[in-house]
Amino acid sequence: MMRRSGVFCLAIVLAALLGSPAPASTRIDFNQDWQFRTDPDRTGEASGWTKSVPAGTRSVRIPHTWNIGEFHDYLGTAWYFRRFEMPPVAPGTHVELHFGATFYAARVWLNGVELGAHEGGFTAYSLDISARLHGANVLAVQIDNRPGAATIPGFGARGTPDAWYDWWAFGGIVRDVWLTESGPTWIRRQSIRSEVNSSGATIRDRIYLQNGMPHSSAAAVRVTAYDPDGQPAARATQPVHLGAGPADVGVSLTVPGPRLWSIDHPNVYRMQVELVDGSGKMLDQHSDTFGLRTVEIRDRHLLLNGERVRLTGLARHEDSPWEGLAETQGTMRHDFDDMKALHATLSRPVHYPQNPFILDYADRHGILLIPEIPVWQFDETQLANPAVLALARQQMQEMIEQAGNHPSIFAWSVANESATATAGGIAYFRAMRDLIRKLDPGRFVSYADDNLPKLERAEQSAANDADFLMMNQYFGTWHGPASALVPALDRVNQLFPNKMVIISEFGYPGFFAASPGEADRARIKTLQEQMPVLAARDWIAGAILWCYQDYKSRRNLWPGQTEGYVEHGVVDEARQRKPSYSVWKEMNAPAQIDAQWIRSANAGVTGFSAGVAPNAEQDLPYYRLHGYVLAWSLLDEKGVAVAGAEHRYDDLIHAEQLTGSLPAQPAGHALRLMVKLLSPAGDVAAERMLEWPASPAPK
Repeated sequence: MMRRSGVFCLAIVLAALLGSPAPASTRIDFNQDWQFRTDPDRTGEASGWTKSVPAGTRSVRIPHTWNIGEFHDYLGTAWYFRRFEMPPVAPGTHVELHFGATFYAARVWLNGVELGAHEGGFTAYSLDISARLHGANVLAVQIDNRPGAATIPGFGARGTPDAWYDWWAFGGIVRDVWLTESGPTWIRRQSIRSEVNSSGATIRDRIYLQNGMPHSSAAAVRVTAYDPDGQPAARATQPVHLGAGPADVGVSLTVPGPRLWSIDHPNVYRMQVELVDGSGKMLDQHSDTFGLRTVEIRDRHLLLNGERVRLTGLARHEDSPWEGLAETQGTMRHDFDDMKALHATLSRPVHYPQNPFILDYADRHGILLIPEIPVWQFDETQLANPAVLALARQQMQEMIEQAGNHPSIFAWSVANESATATAGGIAYFRAMRDLIRKLDPGRFVSYADDNLPKLERAEQSAANDADFLMMNQYFGTWHGPASALVPALDRVNQLFPNKMVIISEFGYPGFFAASPGEADRARIKTLQEQMPVLAARDWIAGAILWCYQDYKSRRNLWPGQTEGYVEHGVVDEARQRKPSYSVWKEMNAPAQIDAQWIRSANAGVTGFSAGVAPNAEQDLPYYRLHGYVLAWSLLDEKGVAVAGAEHRYDDLIHAEQLTGSLPAQPAGHALRLMVKLLSPAGDVAAERMLEWPASPAPK
């Protein structure tokens, strides 16, 4: 059997798709059959690599980073190439090349003609290739991953020369590549925003169109909102007059009796948009998911759908020894499943815009997010640099336009640990806040600050202008003795008596200890001592542990190391769990379960009693438990279930008790009781195990 090459197969697919303009945009995967080569002397462009593939390349698949293996520490320029064949394109066909992300600065050529460039390593962009296609094509992408004083991320440490951010500079085409093919008029994107009130939900959808025809024409957009079960919930049609170039149109829909998005019931809707011409012929269609919910800050409390919540979770770098920043869905799913098992309901995921898979996961698993652009430890000179501000505005706008439909996102962050207590830093924050309020007025704006307790007056800091405070605190290590935490929190409360606070980072960096084992014991001590202190302050609405896993860095390492993994996680870089993993998991359960055997003086153990107590508002975390199930099962020594039952609570507000009798068992049989509180999605929210006879205590 003859094996068809990837190039030949792509040509067949494209021929079928491009033979005539399709009625809707079609996505074509472009991750296969790439070639890669480094360019340490930066001679590739002069050597003609823009139009022909040089010798010495190696085959790779996208997503890809060169910083795994041989080139693990390579900073500089490298190239990606792809040959592909294209049949003649039908008149009016629009073909666009999309990059999910390229780190960091990229330039793109097709057949020797430069199509465009992009700066920023965590957001998507696209280029029109319709007019540059040949029968046989060579695509070339040059990428430079070097940081600088005006790159984002870049030299950080508040101006320390040649010192940069504390995660690895993973160069490459680090997310998917794809083509889209459409007719001459198509839908670029939609911006879905909603308001929920007692009479229902009002959805305002702004749809962005592009008309490649030179003349004007009449058209209409037909919009259908589908509920979480896939049933139509609302429809609307809006006429639009299309001139040459871009256009946008607003459509309003009302959904009666909406199914709200929440932590335990993360209901996801879908918005289908159809663009039709004056005769009703389909020109294009586009679909996005969204959710209906309210998020408020009231009296220094965070409210989701009118109910107060106090949430916890972990941050996580997009990093692993096997994939680096070029993550596959398998790694992302594993990590977020594990974080969900740790009861994560809140995350400032990390310092940069997230992969769409992660945003979708948070939508469908009830995790509130505060995404951030990677302005990391910039000094005032950087924040006041017009070039830095322009780049920050670009990255923020790209992130909001690409991620703004996700219901899991409730706020945007514009910086981390930067010089925001300066005139330049205040001006930077206000400029970014004003941009966000223009693009996305329904969401909150903040940034992560590690110097709040040092302020003399609130007006000295951009924090005074933020919708809420995000406080990074490392008392016990970087920020001073552990005993300084309480005075620091009291000082923040005094300075900002009307601001809600989220502890956006805390934990224990390993290099403060003599060994990883000692570091994790100190991490456990930090959790056990600091979590009650945070919970006791009513105005602290959440706490985020830094972080889930150890991650690759050139900074904050064990003495004598110039590169390695920052020992900061509850799992190591290979995802092996540390003892702190179990401690965090137990401390962050939304309820507590207690169980004991019922004994008779004559018959020994005759039954059991078990109780479940949901966390209260003075606890961290806290959120109302709706639709939870308390399930118990009794297993014999072979693991065979001999009894069991479950009870569902529409609203688990107060402590609840249940009892059960043991079935008759032959003498000498062992029993194990498992009691679990299950969320509506089946996740284990709390659990307790009893054994009879009891296992001997460890010596």
